[in-house]
Amino acid sequence: MKVAEPRLTLERRLLQDHAVLIACDEVGRGALAGPVAVGAVVIDAPRARKRVPQGLRDSKLVPEPRRAEVAARAASWVSASAVGWASSVEIDEIGIMRALGLATMRAMADLRAHGIVPEEAIVVLDGNYDYITPAGGTGLTIRPVIKADRDCASAAAASVIAKVARDALMTELHEEAPAYNWARNKGYASPDHRDAILEHGISRHHRASWSFIGSPSLF
Repeated sequence: MKVAEPRLTLERRLLQDHAVLIACDEVGRGALAGPVAVGAVVIDAPRARKRVPQGLRDSKLVPEPRRAEVAARAASWVSASAVGWASSVEIDEIGIMRALGLATMRAMADLRAHGIVPEEAIVVLDGNYDYITPAGGTGLTIRPVIKADRDCASAAAASVIAKVARDALMTELHEEAPAYNWARNKGYASPDHRDAILEHGISRHHRASWSFIGSPSLF
């Protein structure tokens, strides 16, 4: 079955009333180890009239060998892009939803440093819950959109850019703790990762507050 391509229908409609659109999507929310990452990309009306980059999809639908190439095309298409992070320690301290908001605000700060004014944009957030406003984004106009990463090209771009960045980081962390095979599973609950936790316990990069030792239901 052919996978539907993301389009720019929503973006073009929103950009009739806003000069700039910022699309955000998270990666790593469900992982057992490593940070959560939020990608943020910026487009304006002229860029929304261009063709969607070849191969662009929600990152989960892009084969791993092609993700870096697709992410590079996406980054060249948008006006600006950033990835914000929240560490496993921060996730343990404040919870995953607040950590997602923190990571998003860090991505916004990066965009701001490149001349983007987020308060002047409409922010399309993948999902049905606004986790940005409670994290300090009270001056932002947030538009949660269910399945935005599937249907909206801007959110798909944010997704694949964040995915490539987080996968690269998890591959680096693999060298520090190769027993968990993060180069392959990227910190998610794969069988080899679960087995390594049972054998070696958790590392400093695991989300210890998730209490997954002795909790088979998490797996």
